[in-house]
Amino acid sequence: MTVQDTTETATQSSAVILTETAAGKVKTLLEQEGRDDLKLRIAVQPGGCSGMRYQLFFDERSLDGDTVLDFAGVKVAVDRMSAPYLGGATIDFVDTIEKQGFTIDNPNAQGSCACGDSFN
Repeated sequence: MTVQDTTETATQSSAVILTETAAGKVKTLLEQEGRDDLKLRIAVQPGGCSGMRYQLFFDERSLDGDTVLDFAGVKVAVDRMSAPYLGGATIDFVDTIEKQGFTIDNPNAQGSCACGDSFN
């Protein structure tokens, strides 16, 4: 289940989705940093073994053309170059004995590497 209040109008197919679990983890990380002015930026960059690589990081900048969404108080920014690659992608956080970290389920990815860090 996701919680979403958009600060900019975006259709479901053109926006990323941050799950409640992921939003909770982001809030915890921001509290540990002692910062409430940062956004979670999700970007796509060339690289990785499959051609494109995801980047998730905290950012205080606002870039021209950003789409900024609010998920239960967590601001998520996607730049205009990354938006077409991320439309409809769901960002989650898993914490199991096998894996811990953020995951991205991207309907636009035609393939990915074995590590799941890059896609094409």
